[in-house]
Amino acid sequence: MDILDMLLRVGLGLLLGAAIGFERQWRARTAGLRTNALVSLGATLFVLLGAYSFGGGDPTRVAAQVVSGIGFLGAGVIMKRGPAISGLNTAATLWASAAVGCLAGAGSYVIAIAGTAAIILANTFLRPMGRLLDRGASSVGREIPPVSYEFTVRCPEDAEATVRALVFDAVHRDEFTVQSVTSTDTDGGVVIVATLTSASRDDRALERAIERVVHEPAVTAVQWSAQNLEVAD
Repeated sequence: MDILDMLLRVGLGLLLGAAIGFERQWRARTAGLRTNALVSLGATLFVLLGAYSFGGGDPTRVAAQVVSGIGFLGAGVIMKRGPAISGLNTAATLWASAAVGCLAGAGSYVIAIAGTAAIILANTFLRPMGRLLDRGASSVGREIPPVSYEFTVRCPEDAEATVRALVFDAVHRDEFTVQSVTSTDTDGGVVIVATLTSASRDDRALERAIERVVHEPAVTAVQWSAQNLEVAD
C-alpha cells in the first residue's frame, strides 16, 4: 500500500465525518462539525495503525476497540435534566461516524460514502417522520412527555424567610424534581420563583403541593405555569 492511498483514506475519513457533522452543526446539536470529523478521522487513523504499522497487524481488532471506546465519548453528550434525557441521537451519530471512519481506513470507499449518506438522511428525514407518527398515534400506550412547572410567589420583604420555607417544603415532593428556587427583591416586596419538573403533567398534584403557600396570609400573589418538555436528540 502506497502513501497516496493512505492519504486518500485519511482525507476521505475526515471529509465524510465533516459531512455528518455539518448536519449536526446546522441543527445546533452538542456534537457538530469538528467533533464528528475528528471521530471519523480518529477511527480511520486507528484502523490504518492496526493494519500497516509495527510490521502489519490485525485491523479488525483495532476496529473492535474503536467501537467500544467511542461509547465513552458518546456518554459525554447524553444529559439528564430531571425526567428529560437529551443527546441520545447525537451519541448514536458519533458512533456511526466512527463506523464510517473505520470503513474509510479499511479502503471500503463506496460503503463509507453510502453509510455517510444514510446517516445524514436518517438525521434529516426520520426526525420529522417520527414527529408525524407521534401526532398520529393514539393516546393509548403513548409516551407522556415530561413537564416543567414554574411557581411564582410574591410576599413582603419581612415575610421572605417564612414564605420561602413554605415554598421549599411544598415543592420538595416525590412527584417533582426541583431545578431551582430563587428570590428577587422588587419595589413591591420579594418574588420567589421555584422551577421544577415532573415525569408527567399532573396539575392537581401541584395545586395540592402549593395549597398551604396559597393560604399563607403573608403571600400577596401566586402564579404558576406549565410547559411540556421536548426530549432533544
